[in-house]
Amino acid sequence: MIAKALRLFCLLTCFALSAFAQPAPPAETGNGEDTVLVNSLLQQSKDLGSDDPKQGISIAIKARDVARRIKFLKGQAYSHKQIGFGYYYLGNYVETLNEWHQGLAIFEEIKDDIGVANLLNNIAAIYTEQGNDEKGLEYALRSLTLSEKTGDKLRILSALNTVGSIYYKKPATWNKALGYLLRALPLCESIGNQEALGIISENIGDIYFYKNDDAKAVTYFKRAIENLGNAPNSAFAYNGLGKVYLKQGDIKQALTYHEKALDISEKLNSKINIIRSLNGIALVYVNQNDLATSMKYYLQAVATAEEIKASPDLKALYQEMAIVYSKNQDYKNAFKYQTLYADLKDTLYNIETDKKLGRLQFDFDIQKKEGEINLLTKDKALNELQIRKQRLVKNAFAGGLALVLLIAVILFKNYRAKVKTNRILDKQKAQIEDLLLNILPSEVAKELQVKGQATPRNYETVSVMFTDFKNFTTHADKLSPQKLVEELNSCFIAFDEIIGKYNLEKIKTIGDSYMCAGGIPTPDDKQAYNIVNASLEIQDWILLNNKRRNEEGLESWDLRIGIHVGPVVAGVVGKKKYAYDIWGSTVNIASRMESNGAPGQVNISSSTYELVKDKFHCSHRGKIHAKNVGDIDMYFVERDAPFPMESLAENIRLNEDKTASLN
Repeated sequence: MIAKALRLFCLLTCFALSAFAQPAPPAETGNGEDTVLVNSLLQQSKDLGSDDPKQGISIAIKARDVARRIKFLKGQAYSHKQIGFGYYYLGNYVETLNEWHQGLAIFEEIKDDIGVANLLNNIAAIYTEQGNDEKGLEYALRSLTLSEKTGDKLRILSALNTVGSIYYKKPATWNKALGYLLRALPLCESIGNQEALGIISENIGDIYFYKNDDAKAVTYFKRAIENLGNAPNSAFAYNGLGKVYLKQGDIKQALTYHEKALDISEKLNSKINIIRSLNGIALVYVNQNDLATSMKYYLQAVATAEEIKASPDLKALYQEMAIVYSKNQDYKNAFKYQTLYADLKDTLYNIETDKKLGRLQFDFDIQKKEGEINLLTKDKALNELQIRKQRLVKNAFAGGLALVLLIAVILFKNYRAKVKTNRILDKQKAQIEDLLLNILPSEVAKELQVKGQATPRNYETVSVMFTDFKNFTTHADKLSPQKLVEELNSCFIAFDEIIGKYNLEKIKTIGDSYMCAGGIPTPDDKQAYNIVNASLEIQDWILLNNKRRNEEGLESWDLRIGIHVGPVVAGVVGKKKYAYDIWGSTVNIASRMESNGAPGQVNISSSTYELVKDKFHCSHRGKIHAKNVGDIDMYFVERDAPFPMESLAENIRLNEDKTASLN
């Protein structure tokens, strides 16, 4: 079971990268230096590749802006594609899909079938790597259909490769996966594409490995290395050879090949291959019963997988680590990682997905066969259609009179039932819309209802606030579950009302921590002032609430608050339970502001201070180091006029009434 998970997810990256093979920048479709400039910038961005993806994104954005100015649509499409590659190299899949969907729309608009087929396959590879096989197969089959129509061999073999990767994920469909991959090999040879030949060879080798044909597996792995050299994709072939020799008991050779894969992956900063190389080395040490050393490599692999959110790899790693900890009689950690594995497995696996995969392939095969038949029998079909139409007219007239009476009776009976049903449906629709508005911002909820999905967005300036109660664990240990939830509910209801006054968006609660933001989804020039005002009002509410608690002989609940302003990515995650969330270093820094604050104070970063210093008195309190940012100055916010206690007292009373009604 463990080995199965490993070879599944090791394969996906190779397919994804092969699907991302890039053609040359767009040919010039207009005259003038600006068009040449767009093509030149795109080539520069492409040349940077994974070596400097941030610079590559910056250059591609310049190309996009120039293309927009001169209305060079093909240049715009390729710019979005190249920006997406930069985000892919950084592991930012949300931004990658956003850019590629924009590029896909433009390629479809200008009827560039090769561009459409290419991006369909790239998008399919991303969905597949994220574990969404249903969408991955849908986009890959669309790409294959269009590629075969255009006759573009590179696009055909890329789509065959991606479809094969999805079928490869289950033993029951290994032979079907081999069929697609073996169809792709001669196409690679005919166009002389060594990279594609190497990638497909190593994936065929992996299938033969799990079919216990080690000789063929070694042949294809070595063929892959011959074609790939020391490219990032060759790490997969080296790991494949390591697996073969480990199975055969040649520990020294197995470790040599896995370490070679790790060396290549680290030099090229290929994080997904780093994860799989570390995993291979860990398995070698497990085989030698050196559990301590194996766990060192497992923990490195998990840290990298969690960083790039590689869920399929994490599932396999969690399961293996649970087994290793159990062998080492560390049952606490064994239970921890078994629980993580089970939770992730439930998220990734869905029986309905298997059914939909089969249905998509069936529809594709049927459509293809129908197209071939239609080409061979076009004239005959037209003649038969004309005859059927004549017969239909005669029969329709005779049967029409009888049907009119029958339909009239049915319509009359159904009319009253439909009126009643529509009333019920209208009521249910209103309830569903109200529930959606309670979960998501109104703009996002409307987009989700209209389009069926909410587009992730970048925001340049967003204010993020975190709160956290000091010594919450101590308080929790002293209270019954009912009383603990009652106290938290009272506080969070008050926080909800306060941030609502200042047009802030509640993001989520995590235990006793509360998170909100300003400036999303609708930008707001006053967001920084509003979030600071809200924070001060929350601290005042806590102060008055503690006064009441002390009068009743209860301990105070002291609160820390931290604020930071900066760029974020916002979007909707989840399928069964929607959640609006934000990501980026801004969120992490805001959390650091909270954890390094003090009870009763509002701790803000230097970027927040620069926006609000003209309205609030602030005292500098030193610096804090933030990952990938450096040292950041921190300030406590002070206020000229205190918040009116009468208003706070009324607020507390109202919240107590609401909490009582909930109980």
